Amino acid sequence: MRALRLHGDRDLRLETLDDPPPPGPGEVRVRVRAVALNFLDVWGFRGMAFAKRKLPQVAGVEAAGEVVAIGEGVTRFSVGDGVVPYGAETCGECRACREGRDNLCENVKGIMGFHIDGMARELMNRPERLLVKVPAGVAFEDAACAAIGFGTVQHMLFDNAKLEPGEEILVHAGGSGIGTAAIKMAKAIGCTVYTTVGDDEKGEKARALGADHVINYKTERFEGEVRRLTKRKGVDVVFEHVGADTWNGSLLCLKRGGRLVTCGSTSGVSTQMNLMQLFQQQYRIFGSFGCSMRNIAQSLEKMAGGMTPVIDSTFPLADFQQGLERLEGRKVFGKVVVTL
Repeated sequence: MRALRLHGDRDLRLETLDDPPPPGPGEVRVRVRAVALNFLDVWGFRGMAFAKRKLPQVAGVEAAGEVVAIGEGVTRFSVGDGVVPYGAETCGECRACREGRDNLCENVKGIMGFHIDGMARELMNRPERLLVKVPAGVAFEDAACAAIGFGTVQHMLFDNAKLEPGEEILVHAGGSGIGTAAIKMAKAIGCTVYTTVGDDEKGEKARALGADHVINYKTERFEGEVRRLTKRKGVDVVFEHVGADTWNGSLLCLKRGGRLVTCGSTSGVSTQMNLMQLFQQQYRIFGSFGCSMRNIAQSLEKMAGGMTPVIDSTFPLADFQQGLERLEGRKVFGKVVVTL
């Protein structure tokens, strides 16, 4: 089988490996059809110090495929089913796993494609319990975006921030994969959406998705615009994933008692904040990482209902690195998907 393996910083190689052995008891063999790219892939490609791993390692943190074989005792899947693999090697036994809070597993072995072998390969065996069935009619390219591109947003907006119909929300980086998904999900329940973008072309595309107010952060101070547009009241929720560059401005955009939910720090991992502002304004701040398998299923249901992810571009497996470079250069609007 073909597999894309990382041998060192910025050293990706398309190689031929042995096929995996037949699936064992409780295992399912998946033929990977599409891999969606994320900043986790970019960080892994760059060789981020906190990614403790043994090289070479198969890349790819998010994918979809079809079942081609099942092991003894598998009951939930049949050959031909579309599936989305959960991207972390969870234990399935701790309290968090038993309660369906998979992303809080107490004994997780790592994230696929970042700490351990990932999904950018033609075949892989996965435990039945770590697969989610794809509804009929959902394309592999779309389903490949369910585990992170949609699942992360589902978890952030509805499990953590508790976004309600009719509320006002600021979505940072509205042209990103999760930014486009957040705009769609918020508009679907009747929210007023404010979003930031890096250029006017992305701004027009964000409006086409349903954003009510678009702010070019390179020409305007987004916090000033949000306060002006809300008559200094602020928004109910800020969807944050940029990090240090936007953190304090994001807090200024919140109304009293507002909620900020964050899942990223692409502009830097450290910042200073005004603690008096935090408690006087009674802000609620949620850290959010990944999602549960329930969130993936919810995301796939939304796709089956017509809320498909925004696909910026697709590349064949051999051009995986070009997709990463496009993502790293922030040239995208939506998701980059690699097809097998």
